[in-house]
Amino acid sequence: MPIRALVFDAYGTLFDVHSVIDLCEQLYPGKGEKLSLVWRAKQLEYTWLRSLMAEYEDFQRITEMALRYACKSLGQPCDTEVRDTLMNAYLRLAPYPEAKGALGRLSGMPLAILSNGSPGMLNPVVKNNGLEDTFAHVISVDEVKIYKPSPRVYELAPKKLGVPKEAIGFVSSNYWDAVGAKAFGFQVFWINRTGAVPDELGRSPEAILNSLAELAALVGR
Repeated sequence: MPIRALVFDAYGTLFDVHSVIDLCEQLYPGKGEKLSLVWRAKQLEYTWLRSLMAEYEDFQRITEMALRYACKSLGQPCDTEVRDTLMNAYLRLAPYPEAKGALGRLSGMPLAILSNGSPGMLNPVVKNNGLEDTFAHVISVDEVKIYKPSPRVYELAPKKLGVPKEAIGFVSSNYWDAVGAKAFGFQVFWINRTGAVPDELGRSPEAILNSLAELAALVGR
């Protein structure tokens, strides 16, 4: 079925979660990269655990708890001022270098974000990067109080866009997210910037791309 709308994951797909490394390094010399990696890993792990326990916490709270864990795991203090500084940095994450150009080439098609992020985190990062007019919808899991890859999350996109799921292209750099979207019924494009090996989850995306810049040609733009 021809693709009639595109839905993007936000963190790690459009916005580089590790663009905070320099700030982490300033605050924790010699430990910035490790801190960022642990922070992101725990952030994702906590979303999955919260979903399985049916104990939803919004993404801002989860991100803060993951940060506290990351600091503790590296034997570093994490006072209120440091936490606030790093949490505010998440509202100004840098987009990937090709993201704005790629989105511009897709502007004739309805575009949306579907993210684990809470509205209080998503709306500022979109606005701070000058993308508020790019997306028809910025959709948060907060509406259904469970995290991806729950089908309840992916179901939000066709409802908001008014487009059948089979006609929606879903774009993510997170393979677990791509597989979840594929299982739901989207046409899926996996952005594999690092040459990662696909997980053995029994599903495959329609296409594997090196960057967002390759997307327009695949959807006829």
